[in-house]
Amino acid sequence: MRLKFLTAAIFFIALPCFCQDSAMSDSGTFRGNARHSGVYDGAGVPKFSSLKWKFHTAGMILGSPVSASGMIYVGSTDGNLYALDAETGAQKWKFDAKSRIPSTPAIAGGVVYFTAYDGVLYALDASTGTLKWKFQTGGERRFAGKHLHGVQPAAETMPDPFDVYLSSPVVWNGAVYFGSGDGNVYSLNAASGTLNWKFHTGDIVHASPAIADGALFIGSWDSYFYSIDAATGKEKWKFKTGEDHEIYNQVGVQSSAAVVDGMVYFGCRDAHLYALDEKTGEKKWAFSANGSWVVGSPAVKDGKVYFPTSDSSTFFAADAKSGQILKTMTFNKWFIFSSPAIAGNFAYVGSTQGILVAVDLSSMQQVWSFDTDGSKHRPAGYVKPDGTPDMEVIYRSDFYDDMVTGLNRIMGMGAVFSSPLVFGKTVIVGSADGNLYALM
Repeated sequence: MRLKFLTAAIFFIALPCFCQDSAMSDSGTFRGNARHSGVYDGAGVPKFSSLKWKFHTAGMILGSPVSASGMIYVGSTDGNLYALDAETGAQKWKFDAKSRIPSTPAIAGGVVYFTAYDGVLYALDASTGTLKWKFQTGGERRFAGKHLHGVQPAAETMPDPFDVYLSSPVVWNGAVYFGSGDGNVYSLNAASGTLNWKFHTGDIVHASPAIADGALFIGSWDSYFYSIDAATGKEKWKFKTGEDHEIYNQVGVQSSAAVVDGMVYFGCRDAHLYALDEKTGEKKWAFSANGSWVVGSPAVKDGKVYFPTSDSSTFFAADAKSGQILKTMTFNKWFIFSSPAIAGNFAYVGSTQGILVAVDLSSMQQVWSFDTDGSKHRPAGYVKPDGTPDMEVIYRSDFYDDMVTGLNRIMGMGAVFSSPLVFGKTVIVGSADGNLYALM
């Protein structure tokens, strides 16, 4: 994340088997499956025709929607988890956690699991929203650093406003796994909520765990990426990413991993997309984004890895084995935190411009776009004549408070931080304007 005027870069009873190792029609977890490939079975929307339905919450939707048994589940910063009819968008129930929910829920065995800013992992009956159990972690907090992103006051330790997500749970083999702001990765019994194990890292864990071949893959803000035995919680290997002890800008794994064909792909705020050997953690290749964070999680299909960068606002297609960049598409300098969703030959990507874009993967060209309600009321002064954001107007100065206020202005313009869900012939995405949109 880079703000032009700053002196330095700123820029989640026994139950049936919970195995979710491949994409399904129901995509009841972040990124569509336990491997987090970002690939969905649905046909998607090659040609946009209309808004199927819209559901409004009283907060921002930063996490992503998921689907199961004809229902859509999504959390909001208004403190509620919502269950909606997938065809109509009508509310079936809501659960008031009384705490922000910027995570993506996971559904398995008729139970929905999600994390909230009160440091609790909740387990609800997916049909009724009734609380089954909850687990209290050591507490949530955001990543923090002194002189963060180079803003003033230089001697102050500051929570990072761009640490916008919580870890989203994944369910596998009778256990639910997630990371926490207390620095731990947790495994709980999915039926009872009792602790199986916890694995401690050196800092915040807000990336979401991927599961493949009995191993859990997750990064931490301590600059390490970990492979952990999913059954025992024992470390298999760890990989060191970049450090930044001056302004804490180029450090930390905020992206979640995709594990496909023996490789692990993940982005890092040290401005790299990494490709590691799944079994050993050996680096196969790394792509440098020249200072731009890689926050969005990669999607992998047909021997290619697709990933966005944040402030350079570029969507890349790379050869999954070699890392060679094949094609790119730019997003007019609006940051990309949203992770791409792929269905058929199309990818769907959101940006802070408040727009969801459908991309033809053959040509890497936009085929259609959808503007959120919030983006239609964007103050003219925040946008330059060429359509790019005027960062000096949005963020005003290099003082910490103005950085926070600037991000709030971005959110207020209907930014898309949520990652899309492809459900049959519908694409569903949330926005910071509080709406969940179903597009067809």
